[in-house]
Amino acid sequence: MRLTILGGGGFRVPLVYGALLADRAEGRVTRVVLHDLDAGRLAAVTRVLAEQAAGVPDAPEVTATTDLDTALTGADFVFSAIRVGGLRGRADDERIALAEGVLGQETVGAGGIAYGLRTVPVAVDIARRVARLAPDAWVINFTNPAGLVTEAMSRHLGDRVIGICDSPVGLGRRIARVLGVQDPAGAWIDYVGLNHLGWVRGLHVAGRDELPRLLADPALLGSFEEGRLFGADWLRSLGAVPNEYLHYYYFNRETVRAYQEAERTRGAFLRDQQARFYAEAGRGDASALAAWDRTRAEREATYMSENRQSAGAGEREADDLSGGYEKVALALMRAIARDERATLILNVRNRATLSVLDTDAVIEVPCLVDANGAHPLAVSPLPGHATGLVCSVKAVEREVLTAAESGSRAAAVRAFALHPLVDSVHVARRLVEGYTGVHPGLAYLG
Repeated sequence: MRLTILGGGGFRVPLVYGALLADRAEGRVTRVVLHDLDAGRLAAVTRVLAEQAAGVPDAPEVTATTDLDTALTGADFVFSAIRVGGLRGRADDERIALAEGVLGQETVGAGGIAYGLRTVPVAVDIARRVARLAPDAWVINFTNPAGLVTEAMSRHLGDRVIGICDSPVGLGRRIARVLGVQDPAGAWIDYVGLNHLGWVRGLHVAGRDELPRLLADPALLGSFEEGRLFGADWLRSLGAVPNEYLHYYYFNRETVRAYQEAERTRGAFLRDQQARFYAEAGRGDASALAAWDRTRAEREATYMSENRQSAGAGEREADDLSGGYEKVALALMRAIARDERATLILNVRNRATLSVLDTDAVIEVPCLVDANGAHPLAVSPLPGHATGLVCSVKAVEREVLTAAESGSRAAAVRAFALHPLVDSVHVARRLVEGYTGVHPGLAYLG
């Protein structure tokens, strides 16, 4: 089976390859094609993968190319993890937003809109090429903003594109751990929302919902990251445990202030950190894998550090530093390729799952996966406060799609102005001016 990874020079590709190395079952991936626009990054990551494969019998063959059509032709699965504009673009997104006093995070608020505006046209081009060159391939999308990009691609690929994210998996794992669930894989997680905008409303083990036990125990709530991040009183008030990204909404002022006071934004930190990694990994006198391991440990330990600082949540626990999206991707590929039924939280078209959204809206919910793809499972309606937020953010995503499709600058302004974390039409207009001034990829906005 052939897997093509778009963004193949990306820092997290070794996570995916490591998961593939551990898969010894029949029908596993035997060939990996890496595609990236940057030949230097491709070479560095290829060196890391070669060290990972050393001594592993029948390790998947790795090839690299900068030609997109070559990479896509003959693919069984396409894993999309591109970053349009690179980490420099992310740093610019943060800087311009924070100068206006609003959030610049890469998937939430102004930064997420800017990232989406320059990513959607590229993702749509990829979707059209997949439909032409590999019509039977399944596309697994991790490119952020994941829900928005998956919806853009689904207009050309239908249900053959599925979005993944490790946030719901990590949240469910942490809740199961503090509750002492012996078999977390056997627990049913009642999770619903959009990507980076969802809530765990129940964790069912053997037919019993264990979440009320967690919400009633202050000591348990204070023993895991989201409990410390949001505070026990707020979680009890919600009657649910939000995805960590909802901290940007519930504690927006504090988070923006922490980002403004930080020595460097997250994007600037990663830009500088990864520049050092690629320089080291590109040399022949050092272990590329060792450099990658050191860099990844630092990267994971500092994840959402500004939010934890503003909430007084302390450092991340060691069990939360292992990532997880590569495991979701592998489980998804296995379920489809081998027709092994699995239940995974994924980004898929709504169909009739949430009545407040139309059938084509991409949502993040538990899905049953088999050889025919991912099928969203029935969930109970969202409470009013969550419904309002989901509908508002989905409306913003639709304005981004309109702007990307039509080149309408007015639609881009609407996307910023209508977002709950942007509080002024004047600010929205200045954001569009600022972003189009630094991102060549937004030149299409008239």
